[in-house]
Amino acid sequence: MPTLFGIPNCDTVRKARKWLDSQGIAHDFVDLRENTPPVSRIASWLESVGAERLINRRSTTYKQLDEAQRDALSGDAAAELLREHPTLIKRPVLVWQDTISVGFSEQDFAARFNV
Repeated sequence: MPTLFGIPNCDTVRKARKWLDSQGIAHDFVDLRENTPPVSRIASWLESVGAERLINRRSTTYKQLDEAQRDALSGDAAAELLREHPTLIKRPVLVWQDTISVGFSEQDFAARFNV
């Protein structure tokens, strides 16, 4: 079953959830603030899609980081920092069949689920 990670009040996450529901695609939803994934999972996401794709550099949280923390996002400590600040993760993150996608596009989701 697909798992969608996000924050309930995020507009893009809401659009993704609404789309999945409208297509009748059952999925699990994980609130990143309430159930932040372990560092190992975040590290695997970083390995799969890369920091540029996974890190939300437009977020308010990112803008509030000091220079040392921003520098850490490009190194080995990135997964730990994303765990500490889950709103730095670009949303939604969709995990399904050992693949991951970040963000929402109707076309991408339709292709992914063959609808």
